[in-house]
Parts: sequence; C-alpha cells; structure tokens
Amino acid sequence: MTDQNASATGERNVPARDVFEYALVRVVPRVERGEQFNAGVILYCRARSFVAARTHFDEARLRALDPAADVEGIRAALGAVERICAGGAAAGQAERDEAGRRFRWLIAPRSTVVQPGPVHTGLTADPGADLDRLLDLLVR
Repeated sequence: MTDQNASATGERNVPARDVFEYALVRVVPRVERGEQFNAGVILYCRARSFVAARTHFDEARLRALDPAADVEGIRAALGAVERICAGGAAAGQAERDEAGRRFRWLIAPRSTVVQPGPVHTGLTADPGADLDRLLDLLVR
C-alpha cells in the first residue's frame, strides 16, 4: 500500500515496536534496614540487540538514609553497571558477551548495596529514548 493509499484509508505508518525489558537499579545503603532509592534503569531489547543503562546518583538521598555510606564505592558500582551494558573492553569479563547475557547477569538478584529491581516489560520503537524516559519518570 502506498503512502497516498494509506492516508486515503485512514491508516498511517507506525514505526515498528519491539518488546523490551527493564529493571530499576536500586541503592540499599543498609541492607538489614531495607530502605532504598532508585538510582538507574537497565533496558534490554532483544529484537534490536540493545542493552544500556542510565544512572542518576542522588548523594543527598543516600546521606539521608546512611550518613556513613561509601559514596565513592556506590558511584563506582553504578558506573560498572553502565560499562557492562556498553560492552567492549570497559565491561571487563563481559566484554564479549552478547546484550542479553549482559542484561541477565546484571538483573540477577544480589544482596549488595547496589541491587537490581524486578523486571518489567513494554513496547518500544526507540529503546534509547524509552531508557531516558524511564530514568526521568522513575529515578530523577
């Protein structure tokens, strides 16, 4: 169907949308207390071989929950999440892993100060834009 025919019938060209998965990255400064705040988002879209993370570290929130928290250690852990998603030499052992494997490794449950949240799904025509949208909506 041509664009002219599509507009005559009321149809429009809608960008292809693919399923994506995402998880929040949470900071839990004192695991025994269970208090936490969101510090990032990891997004994976298998159809596009896309995995990326964006983080936003709110040091004031951290200090409110634990004034003695290891700020630099948490900042380093959040940076590592972004580097692992990006792949390449900066990803360390995950350097050659495909996108899905890096995502699955990052969302595996762990009892540390920087933890993944549960996985959620959605549809996207632009994974990078949706990652930024989720960061603004759920973290900032």
